[in-house]
Amino acid sequence: MTTVDQPTGTLGRVSLLTLTGVVVGSMVGGGVFTLPAEFGGSAGVIAAVVAWTLAGVGMLMIGFVFQSLAVRKPDLDSGVYVYAQVGFGNYAGFSSAFGYWASNIAGNVFYLVFTMTSLSAFFPGLDDGTTLLAVVLSSAGIWLIHTLVARGVREAAGVNRVVTVVKVVPILVFVVVVALAFDPATFAANLWGGEAHTVGSLFEQVTQTMLVTTFVFLGIEGASVYSRLARRREDVGRATLAGFGSVLVVFVLVTMVSYGVLPRTDLADAAQPSMGTVLEEVVGPWGATFVRVAVIVSVLGAYLAWTLLSAEVLYMPARTEVMPRFLRRLNRHETPIAALLTTSLAVQVLLLATFVVEDALDFMLKLDTALALIPYLLAASYALKLTVTGETYGAGDTGERRRQRTVAVLAVVYSVFLLYAAGVVYLLMACVVYAPGTLLYVMSRREQGLPVFRPVEAVVAAVFVTAGVVGVVVVATGALSI
Repeated sequence: MTTVDQPTGTLGRVSLLTLTGVVVGSMVGGGVFTLPAEFGGSAGVIAAVVAWTLAGVGMLMIGFVFQSLAVRKPDLDSGVYVYAQVGFGNYAGFSSAFGYWASNIAGNVFYLVFTMTSLSAFFPGLDDGTTLLAVVLSSAGIWLIHTLVARGVREAAGVNRVVTVVKVVPILVFVVVVALAFDPATFAANLWGGEAHTVGSLFEQVTQTMLVTTFVFLGIEGASVYSRLARRREDVGRATLAGFGSVLVVFVLVTMVSYGVLPRTDLADAAQPSMGTVLEEVVGPWGATFVRVAVIVSVLGAYLAWTLLSAEVLYMPARTEVMPRFLRRLNRHETPIAALLTTSLAVQVLLLATFVVEDALDFMLKLDTALALIPYLLAASYALKLTVTGETYGAGDTGERRRQRTVAVLAVVYSVFLLYAAGVVYLLMACVVYAPGTLLYVMSRREQGLPVFRPVEAVVAAVFVTAGVVGVVVVATGALSI
């Protein structure tokens, strides 16, 4: 094992196709296979259309933000955290990096539990994915993927590109087969999703789906995270938008065709992966098996993609001393091995928490999303700040500057709305994670012999710690259930 500050040569350079594969592979994970039940339990067709429209526009604005920042700030790599750091200071940069990394950890635990749940149809001892046998097998998977990634980021990213193709095909098969069985009467009966045909009911249904729609889009920033490895800088924005557009179409189709096969109440009660229940209704028992196999391939591919991203998100801040220096260590394959090991250990620890969580899949899905909201909000806020200060814009760029300001404002508004939709429980749980993570920032600042916090940063850190303590207390006393 060697210690160097950054990769040398072209060992890590990846193509537009591979970057797009990382974006698609990150977004098309386990979430898409849960959509029929998640939407069936929360919304009717009309609310689903509104929810996907809001999510599509909102996430597209965030995608545009990352595309614009990649072009306007080509010297800034690993954009998820560095935009927050440059725009709002070191602690903001650290919080963005740590929150995004922690979000990935929760997502990876979701993938592991979902894999075991899908396998339980063949091996009943795995049950809901949180039995002792399931956790032991998941643990073996953690360290198998760890070994693959440790052999080289470029090689693992190439594997992800292949897996992405393999896992998208079954989803497209599902859409085509279920669309051929589409029943307009069933679809019409699912329109309102309840008895009350009111704006208030519609708003409530839409709000209940927001964390799910955001969860399935997590990964839109994947190409930005890998900006340091892109062969051409413009490929970062192209990969982001190409990946987003194709995935949005798939998600909407999966949701809508399901409403045309089963009543909403049956969709809500469907066991996960609920796409299997829908396909089984159309073609018989083999449909459920087909979907479960697709889930296993898809989720393991997504786990690989997120492991790659997680290691990068710890490694890059360590290079600029936002994270402790030990996280910048690379092995002979130029893989950030210390960051990778920290990531794998964190997944292992959080996996053990599934023994005490009532519904591990739902909890990890929502915790993952809640943790990701701060990094998205900070990146969008930095893009807005550039349009206000005029930095990177020339005297003749008035029209472009106005357009980018509109995009950034919409991205900020969408991010704030998601914080509202997350609800008190998951915001508190996010702070439970953020609060102890601040110790890494303290370690980094002391390594440099610098003051830990500026006054404003101290206030923000105090809010995280206070909310984290409140979260622990309310869960421990039973005031809130997880």
